[in-house]
Amino acid sequence: MKIEITNLTKKFGEKTAVEIDSFTVNRGDILGLVGNNGAGKTTLFRLILDLLKADTGNVSLVVPLSEGENPTFQTINPTESEAWKAFTGAYIDEGFLIDFLTPEEYFQFIGKVNDLPKEETDARLEEFTHLMGGEIMGQKKLLRNFSAGNKQKVGIISAMLNRPKLLILDEPFNFLDPSSQTILKHLLTEYNKQTGATIVISSHNLAHTIDISTRIALLEHGHIIRDIDNHDKSAEKELQEYFDRAAY
Repeated sequence: MKIEITNLTKKFGEKTAVEIDSFTVNRGDILGLVGNNGAGKTTLFRLILDLLKADTGNVSLVVPLSEGENPTFQTINPTESEAWKAFTGAYIDEGFLIDFLTPEEYFQFIGKVNDLPKEETDARLEEFTHLMGGEIMGQKKLLRNFSAGNKQKVGIISAMLNRPKLLILDEPFNFLDPSSQTILKHLLTEYNKQTGATIVISSHNLAHTIDISTRIALLEHGHIIRDIDNHDKSAEKELQEYFDRAAY
């Protein structure tokens, strides 16, 4: 799925959180969104997902209606139609979870929302066994009683359960142990290769972002100030120099 952003602004009082004249995320990109705290990353995600109302401008999602040699597409404004939701998966924070459910109950709820039979939901969950690490299913605990890392895993898995064409993850490596971070990197890159899905992540972890992203957008005070090609990790030096200067 392709994302087209035009004249997008969002203010909170006198503070401008997002101000982007024009930006496109191409179909099949793995876009890493980086910037210091307050740069506008989460606000941008919430605008894309229609969780916040923009002050001006809009976000358009170009949704594939068919595949093959001559695919057809439809451009959708998320504020005007909900058709894009069937193609989208997202996890921003644990507010997305229903914490009085067990993981099993929550996954089945997500499956039902996406019109998946229980057997199909169970089959898809098998793809995430390695990430779960034996700590999610069969624990007889409500989500509210899980660690922050395991809540993060449940949220990421639920976002991917409908096999979305657009996957948006805010700080997905937060709270995960090093082994789980490595598993997640492999999971995301393989999913992109196998499906051609567009993946957009934000992360303070530059190393992980550089490892998996094909392209990196650098935000500063709500503006995208650099759009960097990152094939073969070519963005590493430029990003390191930027954050080194920003520290002084």
